[in-house]
Amino acid sequence: MEINRSKVLVPEPQGSLVIPKLPSRGQIAVYNPVYFSLVIPTYQESKNIAQIIRLIGKLLDEILPDNYELIVVDDNSPDRTWKKAQSLVAEYSQLQVMRRQRERGLATAVIRGWQVARGEILGVIDGDLQHPPEILLNLLQTLEQGADLVIASRHIDRGGVSDWSIVRRFLSRGAQILGLIMLPEVVARVSDPMSGYFVLHRRAIAGHKLNPVGYKILIEVLGRGNIDKISEVGYVFQERQQGETKVAPKQYVQYLQHLLRLSLARGRISRLKKYIQFPASRFIRFCLVGLSGVFVDMTIFYLLSDPTSLGWGLTRSKIMAAELAIINNFCWNDRWTFGDIANLQPGWGMRWKRLLKFNLICLGGLILNVLLLNLLFNLLDINRYLANLTAIAAVTIWNFWLNYKLSWRVTKVKCSERL
Repeated sequence: MEINRSKVLVPEPQGSLVIPKLPSRGQIAVYNPVYFSLVIPTYQESKNIAQIIRLIGKLLDEILPDNYELIVVDDNSPDRTWKKAQSLVAEYSQLQVMRRQRERGLATAVIRGWQVARGEILGVIDGDLQHPPEILLNLLQTLEQGADLVIASRHIDRGGVSDWSIVRRFLSRGAQILGLIMLPEVVARVSDPMSGYFVLHRRAIAGHKLNPVGYKILIEVLGRGNIDKISEVGYVFQERQQGETKVAPKQYVQYLQHLLRLSLARGRISRLKKYIQFPASRFIRFCLVGLSGVFVDMTIFYLLSDPTSLGWGLTRSKIMAAELAIINNFCWNDRWTFGDIANLQPGWGMRWKRLLKFNLICLGGLILNVLLLNLLFNLLDINRYLANLTAIAAVTIWNFWLNYKLSWRVTKVKCSERL
């Protein structure tokens, strides 16, 4: 008797979050494999699910006819997204639907989808149309050129966000900086560790026990998978047209928990040694530039704060002196320390963008600097100039490392043209 697929849901996997390996050749006929399996995790997306299935289906039918599958994994949405997706199965033969009633969370939804997937290439895309489906073609093409993992990134050439508020931009970058501090060997490998849009070879994560918290699946894949070569493709994150955003304070707490869990995982020290190659020559140049900044800082600080000069307040004098030193340092670093990278990002627009990033990162260092200066001078009664010099030295590594990873990107990125 023929089974009506439109009424059949994919069983929800149980147990450990381990992606199975592809079956042996003797099992291939029974397994019925495909080349590409794309998971679409959803919650309250009944207004978007039909459109994204239609768009993705049309794109993949052209390049992978009958050689792909779409797996919608819905967390038992009150708006019955799973039911809406299930009604599309008769029209889209490559579509499967899973309704999860025991678990919640985007990251685990993706993994459960991959566990039932039949593809040698696995992928994930949001179900709210904020990830442009057409970028899938670029991702798959780039993967075929030898990468283990290809990420759609907002933070490289051709990437960006459409209409984010300043607060959301700040929170996104703040989360990335927090990841760089807590888990540098993972987060520093890519320009957009918060991305939820990527494809990878099954072999890169098959057999590894995954244990994510919350909604950021990429850092789990990077932290626990066997990922060697990574490429990135730029894309512009779109604004939601239907439904409500899922971004909430709880997700940032879960992200912090996820970082802590990964940073405490066994074997992390050995991976740190493997992936972090400290750029000593750049750091020396950065320090030499910093010395010129010290001269600028100390000179301006003297002119503004010394009782025999203008006699301004300590904090106001420090802020003015530091900002002029920051501008001095940026000019030299952009021409010398990171000149090779800056030459790959020509134009005044890119230069102003680097200056803005440099200023924001150094602003964090400036806050630390001011706090240390006041602590050393006002509480410990250390000479104001010695206190200032000590504070400058304390934030040098902060400024170098974050600027190295954010202001002048060194991630090897491969951007492919559309197929």
